[in-house]
Amino acid sequence: MQIEFTAPLWQWEARTDSWWFVTVPPEHSDELADLPLPPRGFGSVRVRVTVGGSTWTTSVFPSDRDGGYVLPMKKKVREAERLTPDEPVAVRLETVDV
Repeated sequence: MQIEFTAPLWQWEARTDSWWFVTVPPEHSDELADLPLPPRGFGSVRVRVTVGGSTWTTSVFPSDRDGGYVLPMKKKVREAERLTPDEPVAVRLETVDV
């Protein structure tokens, strides 16, 4: 499954030193939640992510923040793509292991 969306970059308030995320919109979070995936820690879903010219493999995680999944954004990617807080980030997710 491939999903494309745009959402703002935000920082987790509990750990302002390092944790940044983009929230997967509700309709796409519902699609991810419905996938028949092998059980993983915290209900995570493995994905291949592309933001700008950067592509990497990670997992998206269910979150209480907005009731959907969140995508952690690595510092290396934030710097390479010049991402700034609260600004929209264009994301392409491709599920892995499905």
